[in-house]
Amino acid sequence: MTLLTIAGLTGGYGETDILNGIDLTLDEGEILTVAGTNGAGKSTLAKAVMGLLPRVAGRVMLGSADILHEPVERRLALGIAYVPQVGNVFPTLSVIENLQVVAGVPDQRGRIAEMFATFPALAERRRARAGSLSGGERQQLAFARALMARPRLIVLDEPTAALAPARVAESFERIRALPSLGVSVLMVEQRARQALAVSDRGCILDGGRVAMLGEAATLLADERAAALYLGRVGGA
Repeated sequence: MTLLTIAGLTGGYGETDILNGIDLTLDEGEILTVAGTNGAGKSTLAKAVMGLLPRVAGRVMLGSADILHEPVERRLALGIAYVPQVGNVFPTLSVIENLQVVAGVPDQRGRIAEMFATFPALAERRRARAGSLSGGERQQLAFARALMARPRLIVLDEPTAALAPARVAESFERIRALPSLGVSVLMVEQRARQALAVSDRGCILDGGRVAMLGEAATLLADERAAALYLGRVGGA
Protein backbone atom coordinates (compact mmCIF):
# COMPACT_ATOMS: atom_id res chain seq x y z
CA MET A 1 0.00 0.00 0.00
CA THR A 2 1.29 3.46 -0.87
CA LEU A 3 2.22 5.50 2.20
CA LEU A 4 3.73 8.65 0.69
CA THR A 5 2.79 10.27 -2.61
CA ILE A 6 4.69 13.24 -4.02
CA ALA A 7 3.31 14.73 -7.23
CA GLY A 8 4.45 17.73 -9.25
CA LEU A 9 6.40 19.03 -6.25
CA THR A 10 8.19 22.32 -6.81
CA GLY A 11 9.72 24.70 -4.34
CA GLY A 12 12.77 26.31 -2.87
CA TYR A 13 14.02 29.37 -1.06
CA GLY A 14 13.17 32.92 -2.04
CA GLU A 15 12.35 33.00 -5.73
CA THR A 16 14.68 30.17 -6.68
CA ASP A 17 13.19 26.74 -7.36
CA ILE A 18 15.37 23.85 -6.27
CA LEU A 19 12.71 21.20 -6.79
CA ASN A 20 11.32 21.26 -10.33
CA GLY A 21 8.42 18.82 -10.50
CA ILE A 22 9.14 15.75 -8.36
CA ASP A 23 6.89 12.69 -8.77
CA LEU A 24 7.59 9.91 -6.29
CA THR A 25 5.85 7.28 -4.17
CA LEU A 26 6.91 5.26 -1.15
CA ASP A 27 5.17 2.06 -0.07
CA GLU A 28 4.57 0.83 3.45
CA GLY A 29 7.52 -1.20 4.75
CA GLU A 30 9.81 0.08 2.00
CA ILE A 31 13.24 1.73 2.05
CA LEU A 32 13.63 4.29 -0.73
CA THR A 33 16.96 6.01 -1.28
CA VAL A 34 17.13 9.45 -2.89
CA ALA A 35 20.56 9.97 -4.45
CA GLY A 36 22.19 12.44 -6.81
CA THR A 37 25.10 14.81 -7.11
CA ASN A 38 25.63 17.77 -4.79
CA GLY A 39 22.97 20.42 -5.40
CA ALA A 40 20.53 17.99 -7.01
CA GLY A 41 17.82 18.76 -4.43
CA LYS A 42 18.08 15.70 -2.18
CA SER A 43 18.04 17.40 1.21
CA THR A 44 15.59 19.99 -0.08
CA LEU A 45 13.18 17.16 -0.88
CA ALA A 46 13.54 15.78 2.65
CA LYS A 47 12.79 19.24 4.08
CA ALA A 48 9.74 19.56 1.83
CA VAL A 49 8.34 16.27 3.13
CA MET A 50 8.84 17.52 6.71
CA GLY A 51 7.33 20.96 6.10
CA LEU A 52 10.65 22.78 6.46
CA LEU A 53 10.77 24.28 2.97
CA PRO A 54 9.38 27.83 2.96
CA ARG A 55 7.83 27.71 -0.50
CA VAL A 56 6.24 24.62 -2.07
CA ALA A 57 3.59 23.72 -4.63
CA GLY A 58 2.21 20.42 -5.89
CA ARG A 59 1.05 17.52 -3.72
CA VAL A 60 2.46 15.69 -0.72
CA MET A 61 0.13 12.98 0.59
CA LEU A 62 0.64 10.78 3.64
CA GLY A 63 -1.82 8.00 3.01
CA SER A 64 -5.03 9.89 2.15
CA ALA A 65 -4.04 13.06 4.03
CA ASP A 66 -2.86 16.09 2.05
CA ILE A 67 0.03 17.49 4.12
CA LEU A 68 1.57 19.93 1.63
CA HIS A 69 0.80 22.97 3.79
CA GLU A 70 0.63 21.30 7.20
CA PRO A 71 3.09 22.55 9.85
CA VAL A 72 5.88 20.33 11.12
CA GLU A 73 4.01 19.60 14.36
CA ARG A 74 1.02 18.23 12.45
CA ARG A 75 3.24 16.02 10.30
CA LEU A 76 4.88 14.61 13.42
CA ALA A 77 1.43 13.87 14.86
CA LEU A 78 0.42 12.11 11.64
CA GLY A 79 3.41 9.79 11.92
CA ILE A 80 6.42 11.30 10.14
CA ALA A 81 9.76 11.38 11.97
CA TYR A 82 12.83 13.24 10.81
CA VAL A 83 16.52 12.66 11.51
CA PRO A 84 18.47 15.66 10.20
CA GLN A 85 22.14 15.52 9.35
CA VAL A 86 23.12 17.65 12.37
CA GLY A 87 21.37 18.75 15.55
CA ASN A 88 19.52 15.46 15.91
CA VAL A 89 20.10 14.97 19.67
CA PHE A 90 20.38 17.23 22.72
CA PRO A 91 24.09 17.00 23.56
CA THR A 92 23.81 18.33 27.13
CA LEU A 93 21.12 15.81 28.10
CA SER A 94 21.78 12.18 28.97
CA VAL A 95 20.81 9.38 26.64
CA ILE A 96 17.72 8.51 28.67
CA GLU A 97 16.73 12.18 29.00
CA ASN A 98 16.89 12.53 25.20
CA LEU A 99 14.25 9.80 25.00
CA GLN A 100 12.18 11.11 27.89
CA VAL A 101 11.67 14.54 26.29
CA VAL A 102 9.88 13.08 23.27
CA ALA A 103 6.30 14.22 23.77
CA GLY A 104 3.08 12.28 23.36
CA VAL A 105 4.42 8.75 23.82
CA PRO A 106 1.98 6.36 25.54
CA ASP A 107 3.71 4.13 28.11
CA GLN A 108 6.91 6.10 27.76
CA ARG A 109 8.83 3.88 30.18
CA GLY A 110 7.93 0.77 28.21
CA ARG A 111 8.83 2.41 24.91
CA ILE A 112 12.23 3.47 26.26
CA ALA A 113 12.83 -0.12 27.34
CA GLU A 114 12.03 -1.22 23.77
CA MET A 115 14.50 1.30 22.37
CA PHE A 116 17.22 0.06 24.73
CA ALA A 117 16.50 -3.50 23.62
CA THR A 118 16.74 -2.41 19.98
CA PHE A 119 19.92 -0.38 20.53
CA PRO A 120 21.84 -2.15 23.33
CA ALA A 121 24.76 0.28 23.14
CA LEU A 122 22.41 3.03 24.34
CA ALA A 123 21.29 0.96 27.32
CA GLU A 124 24.89 0.64 28.44
CA ARG A 125 25.35 4.43 28.26
CA ARG A 126 21.91 5.54 29.38
CA ARG A 127 23.29 8.03 31.95
CA ALA A 128 26.01 9.43 29.67
CA ARG A 129 25.62 12.88 28.12
CA ALA A 130 24.68 12.60 24.46
CA GLY A 131 27.54 14.95 23.59
CA SER A 132 30.03 12.36 24.85
CA LEU A 133 28.80 9.59 22.56
CA SER A 134 30.70 8.34 19.53
CA GLY A 135 29.30 9.17 16.11
CA GLY A 136 27.74 5.73 15.79
CA GLU A 137 26.19 5.88 19.27
CA ARG A 138 24.84 9.34 18.61
CA GLN A 139 23.22 8.13 15.41
CA GLN A 140 21.61 5.26 17.30
CA LEU A 141 20.22 7.77 19.78
CA ALA A 142 18.88 9.92 16.94
CA PHE A 143 17.15 6.86 15.48
CA ALA A 144 15.76 5.87 18.87
CA ARG A 145 14.42 9.40 19.46
CA ALA A 146 12.73 9.35 16.06
CA LEU A 147 11.19 5.92 16.71
CA MET A 148 9.88 6.73 20.19
CA ALA A 149 6.51 7.95 18.91
CA ARG A 150 6.03 4.90 16.65
CA PRO A 151 6.08 6.80 13.34
CA ARG A 152 4.83 5.39 10.06
CA LEU A 153 7.60 7.09 8.06
CA ILE A 154 11.11 8.13 9.01
CA VAL A 155 13.00 10.63 6.84
CA LEU A 156 16.79 10.31 7.08
CA ASP A 157 18.87 13.20 5.74
CA GLU A 158 22.45 12.05 5.01
CA PRO A 159 22.54 9.59 7.94
CA THR A 160 26.17 8.55 7.42
CA ALA A 161 27.63 12.01 6.78
CA ALA A 162 29.20 12.48 10.23
CA LEU A 163 30.33 8.90 10.77
CA ALA A 164 33.85 7.52 10.74
CA PRO A 165 34.36 5.33 7.64
CA ALA A 166 34.65 2.21 9.81
CA ARG A 167 31.11 2.80 11.16
CA VAL A 168 29.33 3.40 7.85
CA ALA A 169 28.56 -0.26 7.10
CA GLU A 170 27.12 -0.71 10.60
CA SER A 171 24.90 2.30 10.04
CA PHE A 172 23.49 0.91 6.81
CA GLU A 173 22.75 -2.39 8.52
CA ARG A 174 20.77 -0.51 11.19
CA ILE A 175 18.86 1.29 8.45
CA ARG A 176 18.16 -2.01 6.68
CA ALA A 177 16.50 -3.26 9.89
CA LEU A 178 14.20 -0.25 10.37
CA PRO A 179 11.20 -1.68 8.43
CA SER A 180 11.17 -4.63 10.85
CA LEU A 181 10.30 -2.04 13.51
CA GLY A 182 7.16 -1.06 11.60
CA VAL A 183 8.42 2.05 9.82
CA SER A 184 9.02 2.98 6.18
CA VAL A 185 12.19 4.85 5.26
CA LEU A 186 12.88 7.75 2.93
CA MET A 187 16.66 8.13 2.93
CA VAL A 188 18.66 10.95 1.36
CA GLU A 189 22.24 9.76 1.08
CA GLN A 190 25.46 10.76 -0.67
CA ARG A 191 26.90 7.24 -0.42
CA ALA A 192 24.55 6.11 -3.14
CA ARG A 193 25.87 2.61 -3.81
CA GLN A 194 25.85 1.56 -0.17
CA ALA A 195 22.45 3.12 0.41
CA LEU A 196 20.91 1.42 -2.61
CA ALA A 197 22.35 -1.91 -1.45
CA VAL A 198 20.07 -1.82 1.62
CA SER A 199 17.08 -0.28 -0.18
CA ASP A 200 14.10 -1.61 -2.07
CA ARG A 201 13.96 1.20 -4.61
CA GLY A 202 16.00 4.22 -5.57
CA CYS A 203 15.41 7.66 -7.00
CA ILE A 204 18.19 9.73 -8.56
CA LEU A 205 17.67 13.47 -8.73
CA ASP A 206 19.37 15.79 -11.20
CA GLY A 207 18.64 19.50 -11.25
CA GLY A 208 15.67 19.08 -8.96
CA ARG A 209 14.02 16.52 -11.23
CA VAL A 210 13.75 12.73 -11.15
CA ALA A 211 16.42 11.50 -13.55
CA MET A 212 16.09 7.79 -12.78
CA LEU A 213 13.67 5.77 -10.66
CA GLY A 214 13.39 2.04 -10.12
CA GLU A 215 14.34 -1.04 -8.17
CA ALA A 216 17.55 -0.51 -6.23
CA ALA A 217 19.24 -3.56 -7.76
CA THR A 218 18.36 -2.34 -11.25
CA LEU A 219 19.87 1.08 -10.63
CA LEU A 220 23.02 -0.47 -9.19
CA ALA A 221 23.44 -2.54 -12.34
CA ASP A 222 22.67 0.34 -14.73
CA GLU A 223 25.79 1.55 -16.57
CA ARG A 224 24.34 5.03 -17.17
CA ALA A 225 23.48 5.44 -13.49
CA ALA A 226 26.96 4.27 -12.53
CA ALA A 227 28.68 6.63 -14.95
CA LEU A 228 26.64 9.73 -14.17
CA TYR A 229 25.54 9.44 -10.55
CA LEU A 230 26.89 6.50 -8.55
CA GLY A 231 30.63 6.81 -9.01
CA ARG A 232 33.09 3.98 -9.15
CA VAL A 233 32.30 0.53 -7.83
CA GLY A 234 33.26 0.49 -4.15
CA GLY A 235 33.19 4.29 -3.97
CA ALA A 236 30.88 6.64 -2.10
